[in-house]
Amino acid sequence: MSSDQQPNLLDPVLSEEAVLSLVRRHVPGAKALTRVDESGGEARSYLVDDELILNIQRPHRVRHRTSLEKSAFFLNQLALDPEIIVPQVLGHGRTDDVEYLCMTRIPGEAMLNINLEGSARKEVVKTLGRTLRRIHQTPQAPFHDSGLFPETSLGDEFATTVEAIMKNQVSWKLDLSPQDVAAKVLATLSSSGEKVALHSNPGPVHVFVDPTTSRFSGLIDFGDAYISHPGLDLRVWSEPEDRAAILEGYTEEQGVDDDFMAAWRGGMIVSAMNATWRRPAQAAEAQQRLRQLLAEF
Repeated sequence: MSSDQQPNLLDPVLSEEAVLSLVRRHVPGAKALTRVDESGGEARSYLVDDELILNIQRPHRVRHRTSLEKSAFFLNQLALDPEIIVPQVLGHGRTDDVEYLCMTRIPGEAMLNINLEGSARKEVVKTLGRTLRRIHQTPQAPFHDSGLFPETSLGDEFATTVEAIMKNQVSWKLDLSPQDVAAKVLATLSSSGEKVALHSNPGPVHVFVDPTTSRFSGLIDFGDAYISHPGLDLRVWSEPEDRAAILEGYTEEQGVDDDFMAAWRGGMIVSAMNATWRRPAQAAEAQQRLRQLLAEF
């Protein structure tokens, strides 16, 4: 996706006083700034009292699809279902040049930072699958009517990806050209497939786990959400064991149709294609993964 990064804009870290002033608008008893986390890139996170998060949009790293307002809207919709474990919105607003989102902190650690294997990993990914199914079953009219969620299709993604591969002159080793890969996948999709609000990247960086019990503790960061086919939200989990686990969780209460499966596989294929130009050092590995996915398609 395109960005509107403006490196010359000021990007100051807020003082503890400024952070607490914003948080206390919604939690009067907030006491102290615990940590500042800049790993999110577009938003800087301030941890308060080890249980509250204040996200601030970083002005020089704005992407057109990233929005704290959208994240707050999505979380408020999900709050209607107590089975979906996500942060609780405490307040969203703007003051001077600062847009902020105050919310509760999901306990635990990002799965990315935990060595999780075997049955423990499978159970976390299964739980994520169940969570995504509930998210996708949330009433969709508010998302469509809000005007906050851009809508895209797998065809749009393939067009952008093929253009990027050509522009970056990727050394392409597959028998099928990028255009032929896209055409092969898109020919299997229904033109009237379901479209819902997606998290967009429910991967290990946004899945939180209790490090003591190794259990799923919640899903964070809905700021890049968009509307598209629900199968695309599962594509982050492309390793065979993870793919089996997330589909098992996703279909635990209700199955999926052939169109869902085709979109899910197509999403993994376009992601592998993107890796060939976004991470040139890993292009050969990405193309090998692409061969394997195409063999299964």
